[in-house]
Amino acid sequence: MLANVSGIQDKLKLIDNSKAFQGFVIFVIIVSALSIGAHTYHLPIWMEKSLVVLDIGITVFFAIEIVIRFLASDGPKKFFSNGWNIFDTLIVIGSLIPAGGAGILIARLLRIFRVLRLVSMIPELRMLVNALLKAIPRMGYIALLMFVIFYIYGAIGSMLFAHINDFLWGDVSVAMLTLFRVSTFESWTSVMYETMAVYPLSWIYYLSFIFLTAFVFLNMMVGAVLDVMTQETQAMRQEKEEIADAGGDAVYEAEAAKVSEPLDERTDRLVAEHACQIAEAEKPASAADVAELKQQIAELKGLLVQRAQRVG
Repeated sequence: MLANVSGIQDKLKLIDNSKAFQGFVIFVIIVSALSIGAHTYHLPIWMEKSLVVLDIGITVFFAIEIVIRFLASDGPKKFFSNGWNIFDTLIVIGSLIPAGGAGILIARLLRIFRVLRLVSMIPELRMLVNALLKAIPRMGYIALLMFVIFYIYGAIGSMLFAHINDFLWGDVSVAMLTLFRVSTFESWTSVMYETMAVYPLSWIYYLSFIFLTAFVFLNMMVGAVLDVMTQETQAMRQEKEEIADAGGDAVYEAEAAKVSEPLDERTDRLVAEHACQIAEAEKPASAADVAELKQQIAELKGLLVQRAQRVG
């Protein structure tokens, strides 16, 4: 019974790890995304019914696929120790909500998130998301520093320019919103020229703020993400090399076994032949016979070493 269960699990692992199965899952995810987009158009009734049937089929396929992955894993603890498996499970369970009645909006919203499963299926996308998540702490400190700069410049702008345009510079919170508009380059020159009519040197205020926010802090954000992404890329490359090395060692051992096995059999056969010859002669082995046998065995051992080195 246990052997049958182990055999079924091995077959499920082969299915789960096969490139064809993973490629088909990606294809279904893309079809699911297209069907969700198609629901936003005014379509004929027959096409609407076809999309409903297609959606049911996609939902059933995703349920079967997650069950295969669960059964192919080494137990529930191993399966749910991977955050991406938890994410996929939640998406699949959410998509099982019937798309009808009062919950039709929720069901459609949950089905939209099935597109995110594309991230969990492609290793490169997983690497990008992992790098982004790991970079959030660094980005948080940069964002905190940006907030300090925004607050300082907002307070200064409110003190200097409130009497020019109370709508844009009336208090520090409104001034910070105005500065955010300036940092996005959305008609920022009109704001600057309005204050320059009263304070000709106010351009220094705007240019220094843009230099800090649009150039310095933005590049710091990009640098933080790229640094983590480099580490994730190296980790993924190292993992692939370890898998390749493990596979190479297994191949080497298998080939060495194939080489050594026939040579050992040949050695045993030669020893048996010499023993038979000696027995037939009904006389003890001479020193010459023993020396010849040792030489042949040494030659066979040398051939074994050469073939093993060639395989490596």
